[in-house]
This record gives sequence, structure tokens and C-alpha cells, in this order.
Amino acid sequence: MSFRKPTLEAVKLREALQKLGIRVLTEVDDHHKHIDLAIPDARINIEVDGDQHLTDSHQILSDLKRSHYSDVLGYDTIHIPNAAIRENLGGIASALAEAAKIREEQIKKI
Repeated sequence: MSFRKPTLEAVKLREALQKLGIRVLTEVDDHHKHIDLAIPDARINIEVDGDQHLTDSHQILSDLKRSHYSDVLGYDTIHIPNAAIRENLGGIASALAEAAKIREEQIKKI
């Protein structure tokens, strides 16, 4: 089993979310793929993506298939470009933390 090292942007986002009280897992293996960041209590997967995820047609199709697999497991996936994290880390982390808290409450009610 090989360990995948998270990107700098993924590390920064994880740290920002943790400071906001969100439990975040890094490089989670769901037996189909590695997920950059996961918020398991809210069933949210976060993929921190380089430009190839928006500019390579084969990568786009692969990402769609990978996201569908997560959907089947009950997780939703959000893709966040590296550049967005570099430009607005605080805003992204705050919005994700709030969404995770709302989602956790919704899941508890099910």
C-alpha cells in the first residue's frame, strides 16, 4: 500500500477546516479511489484539483465516473481548483465548514 502525499493546497484547506472545528480526513481510500479530503460526519468528499481536471477531456470523464461512485456510497463530492484555494482559502473554508455543520444536522434527523 502506497501513501499519497496531499498537495499544499489540500493541506492548507484541511488545516483551515480543522481550525473551524471540522473533523477532516486526508487521502481516504474508499477502495475505488483516493479522496483528497473527506468530512465523514457530513458525507462530503473534497477533491482539490489542478488545471488538468478542467482542461483534459479524459480527466473530466474520469472525475465524473469517480464522483458517481461516491454518490452510490452516499457521499457528495465537491471539486475545488488549487487556484481558488490560493485566492480565497478563508472564504472557501468558512463556507465548507458551515455547509458541513448544516449537513451533519440533516443527517442526524434521518
